[in-house]
Amino acid sequence: MMKINLVTLGCSKNIVDSEKLAFAVDGYEFVFDQNNYEAKIVIVNTCGFIQDAKEESIDTILDFVNAKKKGLIDKVFVMGCLSQRYKDELQVEMPEVDYFFGVNDLDEILKVLQSERKKGLDRQFINKQKHYAYLKIAEGCDRSCSFCAIPIIRGQHKSVPMDVLIQEAELLAKKGVKELILVAQDLTYYGLDLYKKASLSDLLKKLVNISGIEWIRLQYSYPVFFSDALIETIKNQPKICNYIDIPFQHISSHMLRRMRRGYDKNDALLILNKLRKEIPKVMIRTTLLVGHPGETAADYAELLQLVKEFEFDRLGVFTYSHEEGTYSYINYEDSIPDEVKLERMEELMSVQEEISFRNNQKFIGETMTVIIDRVEPDYIIGRTEYDSPEVDNEVLIKNNQDVQPREFRQVRILEATEFDLFGEIVK
Repeated sequence: MMKINLVTLGCSKNIVDSEKLAFAVDGYEFVFDQNNYEAKIVIVNTCGFIQDAKEESIDTILDFVNAKKKGLIDKVFVMGCLSQRYKDELQVEMPEVDYFFGVNDLDEILKVLQSERKKGLDRQFINKQKHYAYLKIAEGCDRSCSFCAIPIIRGQHKSVPMDVLIQEAELLAKKGVKELILVAQDLTYYGLDLYKKASLSDLLKKLVNISGIEWIRLQYSYPVFFSDALIETIKNQPKICNYIDIPFQHISSHMLRRMRRGYDKNDALLILNKLRKEIPKVMIRTTLLVGHPGETAADYAELLQLVKEFEFDRLGVFTYSHEEGTYSYINYEDSIPDEVKLERMEELMSVQEEISFRNNQKFIGETMTVIIDRVEPDYIIGRTEYDSPEVDNEVLIKNNQDVQPREFRQVRILEATEFDLFGEIVK
């Protein structure tokens, strides 16, 4: 059977796209390894969100183009966000690439591969850890954030029907998935197009009834439409992790208006304080954006003060990227120097590092439920419900017991650093 090497870049939503592609194509064996040249066909699923991601995608494509020139591989296909956004330019700049496909061109890929489309909602996992899976509940976005190119690339918000998601989740559970991670560009918008109301809470109440699923995690929860009903569902359903990824981007009302986020500082603080009050054990992850056009020293100081005072449990910081076609690109000048953007990002992350260290110290002596992700020579590595794979803290346990990935274990925390916990299995 001919092999295809499917290389996936970018976010977890791209992972879902690649996993569904790998299942749909009949007659080929898929591998997922950027360093693999055994497969004669390579498909690069690209990211085109910000400049760094675009550069990584281009570098990866060029690596395989060079491998093709050397005769190591036969064909290079490019798909995904970068290809969707810049197809015409890429065809001129990279004539060695055999085909460029957009984000919704699965049927075109099948046609080129002369493959029938396998029916069903199954997927072929990319990750070796088959005990967690991303469930993409919607595509696209109806927001008009000034800095974001996603609506340009992916189009308008389109929810996946609830019955389809339940079928997919049940299938994942039968394959051994224990943790479902719900993803979309905007989770809290889910259902407005199909059911004329925000329906994430209703979806969650159905997902928690699926046998075999033990944890359900929310990623990319936009602050608008984060309803009281949703908070109650998270609070009252034990399977839903006390973990909320809710990207605020900024806190200054001036900047939130320029970013066209649809809420102001008071709205943001109301949501944050309500989450902490109503769900006492909740861990809140957010992402912040510094260096957006118009961000003054006073705006940044306001943001820094929020990080110091609120003490987010998990935090990511990005510097502004001037993306073609966005509102900011058309209407604002990218006037803040790169060195200022970097200084602001680094200061925020330095403050967050101290906060994370203090917060992790509080876990010492506690016994926590941990899902085992992988077993390495020196350590067994897992996560608590407060941590998403790839981006958050891990729990490291000395490898002196017979433990397998996918197991849930009770772990007593003995030590803690800024971003890791160290413990011992007690049960």
